[in-house]
Amino acid sequence: MASQQPTDPGTQKPEEIVKDIRYMMERSTRFISLSGLSGIAAGICALGGAYFAQRIMSDYYGFFYSRGFFSGDDFSKLKIKLVGLAIIVFVLAFTSSFYFTWRRSRKQGTPIWDRTSKRLFWNMMIPLLAGAGFIVGMLRYDEWKFVAPACLIFYGLALLNASKYTLSDVRYLGCIEIVLGLVNMFYLGYGLYFWAMGFGLLHIIYGAVMWVKYERSE
Repeated sequence: MASQQPTDPGTQKPEEIVKDIRYMMERSTRFISLSGLSGIAAGICALGGAYFAQRIMSDYYGFFYSRGFFSGDDFSKLKIKLVGLAIIVFVLAFTSSFYFTWRRSRKQGTPIWDRTSKRLFWNMMIPLLAGAGFIVGMLRYDEWKFVAPACLIFYGLALLNASKYTLSDVRYLGCIEIVLGLVNMFYLGYGLYFWAMGFGLLHIIYGAVMWVKYERSE
């Protein structure tokens, strides 16, 4: 995929003209301004969130072993803290990702909110909203052990569904997220580690690869 703007046709070689035609066709059907730095920023936010979640849970279980039991209020506080932390991490990851994508879109001179980006947004949001509803239902019945794999699976489905409107590399990330979530179903006691791997480490690796592949030359 060409990452530069088309040049003057009068000074181009035939293969350069073909590249420019391909670039313009892709720009009209795919949102190609996704920044690799967005993935890296989101991954860092996820790893930070996993670290603080681990500390919150360690405090909780440490108190459990020292006292031998919990009251309902203690567990309710734990749930509120973890949900609140998840919201904070999501807002930080979304804001940082949006900023780097907006910055790259501005460099390329392409609109960040057009027909293609709207299709990308809704194709990604539908599986995410379905997953959010499913997870809320599980939390309603205190099925915490399935939250991490459900997050990974529905997020992977969202990436897979949206990949036809953006860089094809997103599809591979989506497939890996789904596989990671399915594996996590067989190791439920390690959900936080799988969550950190899927949303943290994989995003950082993906973002670094995308930056080298598409943005370094810019």
